[in-house]
Amino acid sequence: MKGTTYNQLQVFQAIVLEGSIRGAARKLEMAAPSVSQSLKLLEENIGLTLFNRTTRKIELTDAGRQLHERTQAAMESLTYAVESVQELTEEPSGHLRITVPKFVYNTYLKAIFADFCRQYPQIELELSISDATLDIVKEGIDLGIRFGNILEQGMVAKKLTEPMKEALFASPDYLQKFGTPQSLQDLSRHKLIQYRFITSNKYAQLNLTENGQQVRVEIPYALVVNDTDLMIDAAKEGLGIGRLVAPALNTEFKSGQLLPVLEDKWTTYPGLYLYFTQNSQRVKRVRVFIDYLTERFT
Repeated sequence: MKGTTYNQLQVFQAIVLEGSIRGAARKLEMAAPSVSQSLKLLEENIGLTLFNRTTRKIELTDAGRQLHERTQAAMESLTYAVESVQELTEEPSGHLRITVPKFVYNTYLKAIFADFCRQYPQIELELSISDATLDIVKEGIDLGIRFGNILEQGMVAKKLTEPMKEALFASPDYLQKFGTPQSLQDLSRHKLIQYRFITSNKYAQLNLTENGQQVRVEIPYALVVNDTDLMIDAAKEGLGIGRLVAPALNTEFKSGQLLPVLEDKWTTYPGLYLYFTQNSQRVKRVRVFIDYLTERFT
């Protein structure tokens, strides 16, 4: 690998991330033939084919997969290191990607993201709304927000909120028609609007508290959804009892559109944490966003 350069590896990683030569060219703002030539030189230097190419797709070989896995973290570290030096005398700038669950956007970010954009006009903020758990390094994302601080090696978690309850709720019409449950046993006579995780395709377990112990509760399903807005909409329509973290229901609870059910039985979720790689916070655009969110959430 004597002649391999940082730029060749950067191009290689971009091809993996974008899934095509043209996609990598757009991302790196290079001509597609230059990207192809860089990949060719890298393969010649290594002495192995890194991609299997057809007219329709490009796929990693075993050698390419190993090179990607073994150099991805190092390349990210180098990229952030170079950018952090370049930004010493500059205003925060550049592309900044963050992924958040929909309820986090609706409950917290919706009211503050525009102010950040106005405060830092040189930063091109990209908000990705997804309830799936993403590998931010693999997806080329700078930061994410999710529950809990248990993360993969090399990641950093910064606390944004205190722990929060998972609420059960229903519309006034539903409760008038079917009655308000007074105990866990009463739930067997009701129907649940169930949530299915996008990533694992599994149903979310419903856990409630009884005599200080967490109890798994089974309720017949009225509807299965994989979107938190749909969960709320279905409950408003009186289709069943919904379940979602309590802060996401602030507006509906205050207006009376939805009512809490068995509030003394709700279980606690870990707080929300901002997570990012150890090296990314060296870059000014990432650092100011971390500081901004930490201050606003607090």
